[in-house]
Amino acid sequence: MTAPAAVDLARVAVVGVHGHGASHVRRVAALASERRALLSAVVDPRPVDGAPDVPPGTPWFGSLDELLAVQRPDVVVLSTPIPTHLPLASAALRAGCDVLLEKPTAASLAEHAALLAVVAETGRRCQVGFQTFGSGAVDEVVRIVASGELGDVVGVGAVGTWVRTAAYYRRAAWAGRRALDGVEVVDGVVTNPLAHAVATALLVAGARTVDDVTDVDVDLFHAHPIEADDTSAVVVGTRSGLRVAAGLTLCAPERTPARVLVQGTHGSLTLFYEQDAVEVRSARGTRRISTSRVDLLAQLLDARRSGGALRCDVADTGAFMRVLEAVRTAPDPAPVAPEHVTWRGEGADAWPVVTDVEGWCERVATEARTFTALGAPWTHAT
Repeated sequence: MTAPAAVDLARVAVVGVHGHGASHVRRVAALASERRALLSAVVDPRPVDGAPDVPPGTPWFGSLDELLAVQRPDVVVLSTPIPTHLPLASAALRAGCDVLLEKPTAASLAEHAALLAVVAETGRRCQVGFQTFGSGAVDEVVRIVASGELGDVVGVGAVGTWVRTAAYYRRAAWAGRRALDGVEVVDGVVTNPLAHAVATALLVAGARTVDDVTDVDVDLFHAHPIEADDTSAVVVGTRSGLRVAAGLTLCAPERTPARVLVQGTHGSLTLFYEQDAVEVRSARGTRRISTSRVDLLAQLLDARRSGGALRCDVADTGAFMRVLEAVRTAPDPAPVAPEHVTWRGEGADAWPVVTDVEGWCERVATEARTFTALGAPWTHAT
């Protein structure tokens, strides 16, 4: 096969290259080595001199406006704070660029609707970085459910029991905030660190768009000294009648693999979405299936060439945005009483552990009830 000429390479600019954004720069470099893309520029308010992942000589701009004033990339990758997603994505789309936008899509349901309007207005593509939407394991789950092996699906749940230390909340001014300087941030466990768990569970349940969700019940708590939630339960009603429930915490004794649970009348399965693996339990016995995943930036480039559909089109994040909106408009998360918290580690490496939180998260996912409805002890006012 003949390699594409240089003129055919997609010019990709990455906005936000420190922190997680560095992984996007590395991904573009990998695509460049495959003769599929070219890193045309990086954008960050902080200079990138000496940044290990930015190739020497790469054009640097302090803002997206500065970049768009002198060049129009084919694709703009946005790895920036949540409140900037709508204005930056809108500017790139209106400049004629396609966009890969890091999750969560926007800071509110209204902003999501506004972004959909800009996509419709411009006719450009906007892929959202829920990488599990490109997972072959999700495809396998959909195939197994459709085959009838599990019988009728009666519930879909998600469990995420992770650890975040004090340093995690010191990395940026917006970390762990519900709002900053009058701008909504909504940076909690449901909407950021374990957003993939919620979005993937909804995807498995067939809920993609705003209209696929009928109601959302959230139960928000925090053990860290932050504004936002770090230990939360979510129960979502869907148009199909399935309930989707997620028990999530950043205050576990240790990090365990996040997973999505599918319960059927004749069997069940567990999707380990970080590992792109599925464990199936049915009359056929127990088996584990390992898969690969489609990189969403590469898939966006393919869709540009073929005119095909995106794996995670911005419209397909509407169901997740219904959950984010419920979190955004809920009362402020309640603190977990000190008697239910044990601190581990020291200094920047310290983190709180909520008593028996792993078991309570599992019950939320399997029983589709919130912590409060289940009677978790930290939900009682002291």
